[in-house]
Amino acid sequence: MTNRYGSSSQFRVLLAFGLALMTIGCGQVEDEAAEPDGPSGGSGSPSAAQELQRAPCSDRTETRRALFGDLHVHSVFSMDAYVFQTRTTPEEAYRYAKGETIRLAPLDAAGRGTNLQRIDRPLDFAAVTDHAENFGPVSLCTRPDSEVYGTRSCAVFRGEHAGESEGDFLSTVRLIVERIQAGASDEVCGPDGFRCRNAQADYWVETQRAAERHYDRSPSCDFTTFVAYEYSYTPEFSKVHRNVIFRNEIVLERPIHWEYVSEPLSMLRMLRAECNEGLPGCEALSIPHNSNLSDGKMFRAEYPGAPNPAREAQAARLRSSMEPVVEMMQVKGDSECRNGLMGVGGPVDELCGFEKMRSITVPEVPDCEGEAGRGALFGGGCVDRNDFVRTALVAGLAEEERIGANPFEFGFIASTDIHNGTMGDVREDGMMSRGGLGSGRPDTNPGGLAGVWAEENSRDAIFDALRRRETFGTSGPRIRPRFFAGAGLPGDLCQRADAVEQAYAGGVPMGGELPLETGEAPRFFVAAERDPGAEDLISNPLERIQIVKGWLGEDGVFETRVFDVAGERIPDEALSMDGCGVVDAGHDTLCGQWEDPDFDASKPSVYYARVLEAPSCRWSARLCRQTPEAERPAFCSDPSVPVSIRERAWTSPIWVRPGG
Repeated sequence: MTNRYGSSSQFRVLLAFGLALMTIGCGQVEDEAAEPDGPSGGSGSPSAAQELQRAPCSDRTETRRALFGDLHVHSVFSMDAYVFQTRTTPEEAYRYAKGETIRLAPLDAAGRGTNLQRIDRPLDFAAVTDHAENFGPVSLCTRPDSEVYGTRSCAVFRGEHAGESEGDFLSTVRLIVERIQAGASDEVCGPDGFRCRNAQADYWVETQRAAERHYDRSPSCDFTTFVAYEYSYTPEFSKVHRNVIFRNEIVLERPIHWEYVSEPLSMLRMLRAECNEGLPGCEALSIPHNSNLSDGKMFRAEYPGAPNPAREAQAARLRSSMEPVVEMMQVKGDSECRNGLMGVGGPVDELCGFEKMRSITVPEVPDCEGEAGRGALFGGGCVDRNDFVRTALVAGLAEEERIGANPFEFGFIASTDIHNGTMGDVREDGMMSRGGLGSGRPDTNPGGLAGVWAEENSRDAIFDALRRRETFGTSGPRIRPRFFAGAGLPGDLCQRADAVEQAYAGGVPMGGELPLETGEAPRFFVAAERDPGAEDLISNPLERIQIVKGWLGEDGVFETRVFDVAGERIPDEALSMDGCGVVDAGHDTLCGQWEDPDFDASKPSVYYARVLEAPSCRWSARLCRQTPEAERPAFCSDPSVPVSIRERAWTSPIWVRPGG
């Protein structure tokens, strides 16, 4: 594949167009021993391979507590953020996450933000995940001491010589393409890309330094940061992106981004070899996101090379080891499930329509019909059962039956993918105030949060939680869900003060595997606490808890079914759209125990919990209600744009396997 830093201008145009579409949207195995070419020296500085020590956290708890964070955030270091007036540095992004005020666009004449923003309550942990392949071009074109800063190409990238948009979509795309293409041009990077390769180190070092400065190593353990970046491979305008998260400050000398390795499995292999196995103290994991826009590619059970079950099993184990969690939800939509997919059985799930990015702008997206498609980032393409995590879990069971290894044995988180550095800015009533990419588009949403159950707020404790999949994702609210399964769990856990201790002692938590030595059906214990709210935020009550089951049916059909376990459905009519207030119904806490009425001890199955809030006004409905009728956006009169939503949390699954 032609490298962007090479001589192919056509490739650079395609890259630029892809980045433009990602930002504004549109109605829109090789040999195990072989390693692809990658960053030279590949590993990192030996002198850095010694983890810094920290004080023990004073509030450590062995039964673990819920921590909330954002592991998908972009700053000025990403080209697509820069061209939309983002000037937030990683340093400022972390300050925002900790509760400080930062400045956002619009910019004044001096390039200083005029929009002051502050998060409603600080996060517990966060990571800046800029597009690693952008580090070089952005650095070269925005630093006055750069040897190419004064070139016309850099001036165009900075917007100094760009034309004006005529206000329509194609005109806007043209200007974005012009600016990003200029930043990636030969004039900036050099004919063989050497300048951009050399310059990427500057922003990678700054990314690391910002994370280190804001990591609280004191006993109070108030805030945790992770060094991270995004791997942004976009084949045929389908998203198969990943965020790479490092356990600690011991990281690779250069990120392994997609211009070095344009095949995700090879990237995972290189990441394992150069970090986890090749650099003492280094450990990394990869988090896939936006499978909803992958055209059937993200969770497709394909392995490069000639068919070989043993090598395919190796590749499957590599993927499950290096990708223990996936990002369920973010600004570009929810990736849980979709009704009507080919090869999927079970009743219709009315809640699968939640925040589907293409459902508004492209109401009828065709099924991929078992083949990989293309063009989802154009708002088109196709949808497939390999695009959604619920059915991907069943695909993993099918692979386990076929080759003895499950490539899709993952837990869940959510995050924002915000492109202006406002980590964890997920309030529906704040969607328009932050500005930036995606704001004002009816098919986007404020994004979600990553949740973990950890003993303390430290890098090791949170990374360990990600590794063991004791994680959950939310669509924004700070709901606290628990989920356990065990063959002999007591039947009165919902009435016991020591329920969590008993559940840990007699079962496995979310993300765990439960082998059954007998044919007895397991008992599930699930509980949730309402978001406690904040000083100026009254949270919504909980509506109900559901358990979702998946298993492999006859003739390869992916079977799924949803069970209500606690609470009850609150009618949509209970929500007053005039005031968009909090529904006067629901629960502060919910708890339930459940046994699968259709349990078959001979079939492996997978279960996860979904916790729903009472209905509330979507951000778009709030905007329409607050805007004078003559000034309202066109989508205010579009019946396909939802007016209400049920915010939610998803726990990581529990796998139940027969045979002990």
